[in-house]
Amino acid sequence: MGATQENSLLYLSKQDIVDLGGLRSDPYVKAVTLALKLHAKQDIVQPLKPYLRVDPKNGHIADRIIAMPAYVGGDLCISGLKWIGSKHDNPAKRNKERASALIILNDPESNYPIAVMEGSIISGMRTAAVTSIGARYLARKAFQSVSVIGCGVIAKMQIISLLEQFDSIRMIHLYDLNRETAIQLANELKSFVDQVEVRVAQSSEEAVRHTEVLITATVASSPHIPYEWLAKGTFVSNISIMDLHKDVFTRADKVIVDDWDQSNREKKIIHQLVLEGKFSRAQLHAELGEILMGMKPGREHEDEIIVLNPMGMAIEDIACAAEIYSRAVEQEKGTRLCL
Repeated sequence: MGATQENSLLYLSKQDIVDLGGLRSDPYVKAVTLALKLHAKQDIVQPLKPYLRVDPKNGHIADRIIAMPAYVGGDLCISGLKWIGSKHDNPAKRNKERASALIILNDPESNYPIAVMEGSIISGMRTAAVTSIGARYLARKAFQSVSVIGCGVIAKMQIISLLEQFDSIRMIHLYDLNRETAIQLANELKSFVDQVEVRVAQSSEEAVRHTEVLITATVASSPHIPYEWLAKGTFVSNISIMDLHKDVFTRADKVIVDDWDQSNREKKIIHQLVLEGKFSRAQLHAELGEILMGMKPGREHEDEIIVLNPMGMAIEDIACAAEIYSRAVEQEKGTRLCL
């Protein structure tokens, strides 16, 4: 730690982030809530994120590197960038997690970097925080059942975050195309919780039909969940974006996004519907931050089917990274690197 603050940056490894409480939901819920409110106030700067695709015609939809720069205002006043790479076949072919990431934080006064940190934990946990925040406003009160389609690392973060934030949950349904993956996650969860029943569903339809909160956490490149499968009152956190058929968006009682401009691009389902003239900004119920700020209502009736379609925003990553960085400075964690 010999380098000074003025000519160095702080490096935080994945283990550093874990040691700083980076696998607990509370810091992310706090940071993402702040980011969403600042988004509604327009106290942020967030360019549309570019996608680097080497083989866009033949590659999988999850094969890309994304640059996500942002400035977050309010009391944070910090800038940064998430650089996140993904290959859909990393787990099967390379024994690696699907996504990897780095986050850089910059002092907006000088624009000098002040930190660089492993970003996959932060990226996954902030996505889980979006679901938890969405559930607080958009799911039925005291909901008891959760279903997750896709049972990888992101799914586990989603479930554990929900369990930490909601003590009403009593049933979790899991489904994955690879049944062994679902069984493995089920076994991990059973060792984590006592009063919650965990079941591996025989089909995605079974998992979808028997839940109050549905989370999609797949690498699907085409829709596979029709509107007919959704029970009245279901809240859907569509974090993997491509899983829901178009009729879900046109028939749901409310559709919410994190950011309209981010959602209406890259040939995602909403963008396809806009191009077809079947959906528009006017038909959108709200951006999530507007609901947190009380500018738009969340759930108003028990039977509403509500879809949250979050593309994921850089301001969420930067706000969360700033929270972890603040903890690291306070606890003197990490490694100082000379510039």
